[in-house]
Amino acid sequence: MKAWFQRFMSGRYGSDQFSMFLSIMALVLLILGMFVSGILYYVGLAVLIYSYYRMFSRNIQKRYAENQWYLARSSAVRGWFGRLRTRFAQRGTYRYFKCPHCKQSIRIPKGRGRVSITCPKCGTQFIRKS
Repeated sequence: MKAWFQRFMSGRYGSDQFSMFLSIMALVLLILGMFVSGILYYVGLAVLIYSYYRMFSRNIQKRYAENQWYLARSSAVRGWFGRLRTRFAQRGTYRYFKCPHCKQSIRIPKGRGRVSITCPKCGTQFIRKS
């Protein structure tokens, strides 16, 4: 069975980030559609069918272009969540401050007492407790 599926998928696009996003969105819409509105259920079903269509497509260049479009549009959101995850992981060793002049985020080691911070972007100096 595994060899048959490998032969079947040979030359097809497969899964990528956009397909995974569509699959998760379809699952959410299907669940919401069961409880809220039947229209959401059918929209979720259509999104799921489109997701599978993308995975089984042989037009690799077009699916690649769609994925690049999705990555370009979602990069700001993914970057924000990445920065949030980094700040959460470093919360024990660093404090983050915003420059009062340009709003640049600045990372300072914890436990240094009152420190004079110079913004690397605009050069403004301010004092904060780390």
